[in-house]
Amino acid sequence: MATIRPYEARDLEALYAICLKTGDAGQDASGQYRDRKIIGHIYAGPYGTLEPQDCFVLEDDAGVGGYIIGTRDTHAFETRLEREWWPALRAAYADPGAGRVDFTPDERMAYLIHHPSKTPRRINEPYPAHLHIDLLPRFQGAGWGVRMIGTFLAHMRAAGVKAVHLGVGPKNARGVRFYRKYGFHVIEQAPEPWNTYWFGIGTGA
Repeated sequence: MATIRPYEARDLEALYAICLKTGDAGQDASGQYRDRKIIGHIYAGPYGTLEPQDCFVLEDDAGVGGYIIGTRDTHAFETRLEREWWPALRAAYADPGAGRVDFTPDERMAYLIHHPSKTPRRINEPYPAHLHIDLLPRFQGAGWGVRMIGTFLAHMRAAGVKAVHLGVGPKNARGVRFYRKYGFHVIEQAPEPWNTYWFGIGTGA
């Protein structure tokens, strides 16, 4: 039997592993990266390290196989990343230079370490919190995603946060369908070449 529980410091390596295993629009990206931690440095590690109180994991007898991570204040979190997270990584990874269409996956992540994207104020002001959710295949299609989002939204509601957003690429068609079905609405879609969907939902707070 699987359970959803609050994140603990011992779960950090699992966050990195799951991030890699779901890093190709929900599919396994292990074969794409020479550095197996670099994608996790951007999309998983900072949440477990800096915002552990807003993270939850899904665990069964085989171990942690899913997470929902995020922050209740996106603007403050991005400010904190500049102060506490990116400097050490920028010292460890060289800036690959100006953005190019022929970046390798590792170079693309290194570029984001040096030039992280910032959430537009028009998104994070009305929807201050945000989340990332990833599940390994053994938990997919069994209702765990719904339960985990419910857990996160209840947590945000209890903290007085009124609305949450997330971003998802159009390549992740399964994710787009899931969020629409859950009740998220499209706030806007980013222009070419990103085409990212910004989804939002209220917490009921």
